[in-house]
Amino acid sequence: TDAEVSTRKKTFAEVQTERLDQAERTVLIKCPSKLNEKKLLQYLASHGNVKSHFFFENRGISALIEFSEKSSIASLQDAVGIPSASEHHVVPFKSRLFTFTLKNPVSQHVEDTPLHLSPQCHIPVKNLIEKLCLADSISSQMYILLNEYQLTEENIRLRFLACSLVRDFARAYFPDSTVKPFGSSVNTFGKLGSDVDMFLDFRDTGTHATKMKKGPFEMEYQMKRLPSERLATQRILSVIGDCLDNFGPGCANVQKILNARCPLVKFSHQPTGFQCDLSVSNSIAIRSSELLYIYGCLDSRVRALVFTVRCWARVHGLTNSAPGTWITNFSLTMMVMFFLQRRSPPIIPTLDQLKELAGEKDKHIIGGYDCSFVSDLRKIKPTKNTETLDVLLGEFFEYFGNFDFRKNSINLRKGKEVNKPESSPLYIWNPFEQDLNISKNVNQPQLEKFIAMARESAWILQKEDKTQQMINKEPWGLAALLIPFGKNNSSKMKNRMKGIGSETIRSLLDSLKLNNASSQQKAVGK
Repeated sequence: TDAEVSTRKKTFAEVQTERLDQAERTVLIKCPSKLNEKKLLQYLASHGNVKSHFFFENRGISALIEFSEKSSIASLQDAVGIPSASEHHVVPFKSRLFTFTLKNPVSQHVEDTPLHLSPQCHIPVKNLIEKLCLADSISSQMYILLNEYQLTEENIRLRFLACSLVRDFARAYFPDSTVKPFGSSVNTFGKLGSDVDMFLDFRDTGTHATKMKKGPFEMEYQMKRLPSERLATQRILSVIGDCLDNFGPGCANVQKILNARCPLVKFSHQPTGFQCDLSVSNSIAIRSSELLYIYGCLDSRVRALVFTVRCWARVHGLTNSAPGTWITNFSLTMMVMFFLQRRSPPIIPTLDQLKELAGEKDKHIIGGYDCSFVSDLRKIKPTKNTETLDVLLGEFFEYFGNFDFRKNSINLRKGKEVNKPESSPLYIWNPFEQDLNISKNVNQPQLEKFIAMARESAWILQKEDKTQQMINKEPWGLAALLIPFGKNNSSKMKNRMKGIGSETIRSLLDSLKLNNASSQQKAVGK
């Protein structure tokens, strides 16, 4: 029942279905600058009940409007006109993106109460540091950071709307297709300002299979056959990419990257303000998104620690939005999960334990890999571990500052350090494709920089005299870790880096001397 679902934590699939449905009943309106909210809602109500709405800033003011009934959108679309083509000719594609302007703007009084605008990006690191200094414990600092950076309800709705608008294009060719977000938009670890990864899904729902069994004939569609699935994927994305490029309102900078390991179309969706990556259904990526969703829902410390470690890594230049030899956010997230599995008692279960709890409906074998794990959160016993985030943060840096990366790899299936199967500097097993290392891109200097930073951070947290620093109005706790470790303490760093290969010390110290401004700027970038 609905009541029963609303009291327990929803499964990943339930959340997805609900959000996709909500997005189908949603439109986006570019509003006039002197807007009277009451008047707008009053007008929209003439087309049907408005279930929810919010305003946000994006080259002017926009409104996201969710109707209770899908039919209200058709009613509104009937009343909307086509732009007059004076200087531009238009592509007559009718979407759910509208521009409203006032017919007689002069007579309208500007409303006294200003519109409430929902922020769609997080505050800069330096403002975050100021907020953190006012907290009373590292634990509260970490929750403040989480609250500032995590996706808001409004931002999640915009992400699903962007997918839904792309789906309208895909349906012109493939009427049964859906477009769903995956990765950080849905795994509870997404940060405001991050890209939207979306994929095109052609799979029919289960009801279809039962209908096929009836009747005396084996029946199937005649479809174009191609030598490989990859080629089919490339052709479909190529055409939909062209479609978005030629006809998509607000789709700009469309790039087709069809020869990548996973072919994709990159574009910027101006009406929602997102950078989007569209690919064709990748079941394993969805399973990874759901696994992280489960871990994120099990205990509030999980997300607080992940967001903190990722922000810390960004400030110190350990991660970068450009691809390269840096550690990725995904690898960092997996390292945090592994650390939480290694606590005593463990804070989250291993993937093998989640697999043992899997029911019949949870069985997924994809491309020969077993991707089964339980989806119902109620079947997972809550942890008995009561360590505070203050303790966990220091222990995380301590653990990886002293981890034997030369010998051991990180395996979330078993929740154990196992011997490295090959010599990559950092080896993190892909939780599902067991023969892949998700951190294969990381080189030795980058790993050593990570180790040095972890040691330095553990040391700062241990040595700290919080009361003294608060009296002196100096950044303390997490705030002290989010300030690039600059020139002033590079000599201290040298002592703590004994045992780290000397050839990378020089390059490391140079990279530490980046001036504060530039590394803080980078941290804000993504």
